[in-house]
Amino acid sequence: METKADIKADIMAASDRGESTALMEPLLIGETSRHRGTLTELALELTQKAAGFRRSLPESMVTSLADLVRAMNCYYSNLIEGHDTHPVDIERALKNDYSKDPHKRDLQLEAKAHITVQKWIDGDGLGGRALTSGGIREIHRRFCEQLPPDLLWVEDPQTKERLKVVPGELRHRDVKVGTHIPISPGAVPRFLGRFEEVYGHLNRTDSILGAAAAHHRLLWIHPFLDGNGRVARLMSHAMLLETLDTGAVWSVARGLAHRVEDYKKHLADCDNPRRNDLEGRGALSEEALTRFADFFLRTCIDQVDFMEGLMQPDKLRARILLWADEEVRTTALLPKSGNILEAVLYRGELPRGDAAGAVGATDRHARRIVSALIKRGVLTSDGARAPLRLVFPAALASRWMPGLFPERVEL
Repeated sequence: METKADIKADIMAASDRGESTALMEPLLIGETSRHRGTLTELALELTQKAAGFRRSLPESMVTSLADLVRAMNCYYSNLIEGHDTHPVDIERALKNDYSKDPHKRDLQLEAKAHITVQKWIDGDGLGGRALTSGGIREIHRRFCEQLPPDLLWVEDPQTKERLKVVPGELRHRDVKVGTHIPISPGAVPRFLGRFEEVYGHLNRTDSILGAAAAHHRLLWIHPFLDGNGRVARLMSHAMLLETLDTGAVWSVARGLAHRVEDYKKHLADCDNPRRNDLEGRGALSEEALTRFADFFLRTCIDQVDFMEGLMQPDKLRARILLWADEEVRTTALLPKSGNILEAVLYRGELPRGDAAGAVGATDRHARRIVSALIKRGVLTSDGARAPLRLVFPAALASRWMPGLFPERVEL
């Protein structure tokens, strides 16, 4: 437990050395940048592809897919931090089914915290505050306050001192991240104020272009003692969700994790000071920032393309019906289960009263088929009389959504 003296010492240590907020300029890619045209074209392509994919999905399918993508986003975001918790184990944690191994249980709780925060974001919990100091602190608070105690401590790599992470609290100490030494702790509120002033009032195109810049600049400020990477990725998710109306059906985190070394190198390059006039006019390298923006936008486009490919109706239908046929042969499901799934896929959702017609049987027999599918975890509804909609279980992702994430290996 921290004593009052400990807390007071931390607060006193939060000195402001008076750094100018100009130290993190440029915050945006300038209109005169020779890369601006290419980046604008990428932003337009991303806008069109994200909107097209979103419109191609029935609303009920958007809801179901978003649930799976949250688990995927959590998995890859945590993987970037070196924590490997498979979506199957994340799904179990959401049902309060935890590992007996204390470390694995802690990681499940960490993943559950991430899912909970992202679900809150997806439900417009931030209300347009993703780029405000208050919104950023709330993301951190909501995430950290759900963590198990052992994950709320970090060790100073130089002094080996153990430091407690307080949910939502800005850091009171100096830190070093790789070769980057962030601003003094007392200067953090001023820099977050400038961050909000610039990124919180952009038009749509500049918001898309600014997503990568904001992502790096938040990490450059390093407002919290720990958890900055996850907060930055959740902030970026919220920013893209609001700007592009993504429906939360794709995630940049998967692409960043697949190219994690490139991702980290770009971030480190963006920390570098401007070397000459060819790199812009700010204190930091505009060239490095444009390269990261290009990488970030192309990664987003790649992930939209990937998810759209998985959701192609004919191919998705074939994969799901093949699985259903195999389940029927092993008696795990009743015959004609595939008819129900096909009807849901075709219509987006299926009124319960239409189930009998879909299978050409009595209402009673149709209810038995539906009950088995619900028990298997592939159908759900919002109530006893509500329409049926599809669920994308993490345990079946390798069959239904191949390539979404690695198969879980039992040790």
